[in-house]
Amino acid sequence: MVKVGIIGVGTVGTSVAQILKDNADVISARAGTEIVVKSGVVKNLSKERGLDIALSTNVDDILDDPEIDIVVELMGGVEEAFEVVKKALKNGKAVVTANKALLAYHRYELAELAQDIAFEYEASVAGGIPIINALRDGLSANHIESIVGIMNGTCNYMMTKMTNEGVSYDAILKEAQELGYAEADPSFDVGGFDAAHKLLILASIAYGIDAKPEDILIEGIENVTKDDIAFAKEFGYAIKLLGIAKKDANEVELRVHASLISQKEMIAKIDGVMNGISVVGDKVGETLYYGPGAGGDATASAVVANIIDIARSGKSTPMLGFDRPMEGKKLTLKAVENITSKYYLRINVSDRAGVLAKITKIFEDNNISVETMLQRPALTGSANLLISTHIAVEKDIQNMIKEIEALEFVNFKPVMIRIV
Repeated sequence: MVKVGIIGVGTVGTSVAQILKDNADVISARAGTEIVVKSGVVKNLSKERGLDIALSTNVDDILDDPEIDIVVELMGGVEEAFEVVKKALKNGKAVVTANKALLAYHRYELAELAQDIAFEYEASVAGGIPIINALRDGLSANHIESIVGIMNGTCNYMMTKMTNEGVSYDAILKEAQELGYAEADPSFDVGGFDAAHKLLILASIAYGIDAKPEDILIEGIENVTKDDIAFAKEFGYAIKLLGIAKKDANEVELRVHASLISQKEMIAKIDGVMNGISVVGDKVGETLYYGPGAGGDATASAVVANIIDIARSGKSTPMLGFDRPMEGKKLTLKAVENITSKYYLRINVSDRAGVLAKITKIFEDNNISVETMLQRPALTGSANLLISTHIAVEKDIQNMIKEIEALEFVNFKPVMIRIV
């Protein structure tokens, strides 16, 4: 028998305990042993959870219990969770977590500490989609060329409604909050930080790259408007918040931002609250992983799958899927200013003669070539210039935006969206 302790018996933790009880027959058949939840830790003992397990408010009741084989960490946060997981590992207990923020900051320290102790974290990225095991095991024969993913259901829901129904950003954000898809403070989701944490985890498995959120390009969807969506549609694009990891020689670029992506791409067809991740391997080609990226049962399904894996063998493969430098050498993080891409810009200008000539001159001075340009009426006396470029360097685009913003006939800071 394998005994489990759950630290954080909230929505996901309750679902984990319920799945282990409801599906005990099939789970024990697959694990080769019975798995039971012995106890849980909560913040509020008075809250009814409908579970027949011992509950306390002290994490040491689980961490110091010699009968507990697997600690499931679902408490959230970073530093407190880090201390809890460290103690669990030092006490020789296997760990399963869904905590993407913890792993975004401390995955390498935990991998060093875990060694031969099982440490699993499938639910930390894309909820019920088995992307961790796909990268770590299923695609282990491949050099991973790129990972491109919709990793935040809140943003994908909002962009889908804005695209299909013409809803404004402010209106759909309010709706997403009312439906429980977005928090009262939505910045973690709409600002791209949630997706960035997940991207960092995947990039570590694929490339062995050790980066923190502060090291990479992170932008959100806050500045996307109906004008941008209309331009995207006209030129065959969809706008999605994407997490992108891509290897270029000995460098890896990591970025999260709103992106224009061809409507022909499989990832562009993923709508609503669903997640989807495209992985390109040098031997297998493109594989696509699709499913629910959040929700109690979907996330708990991934947690329970990890528990079953540990119960089968008692140990895991190396936590990040490797125990020596990837590619036979150390890959480094590409500097943000050296990223190359195509770009889309929306520039609001006063509607007067000579404006277009001055704008195009600044493009030319910064070695940026225009691919398409449209002019659309905006507020009284102004117009939006909607421009897409050929491939350019990030630092050149940023310098150009600063120059354009300083022009006296430019009314707002230009909005830029990268084209994937």
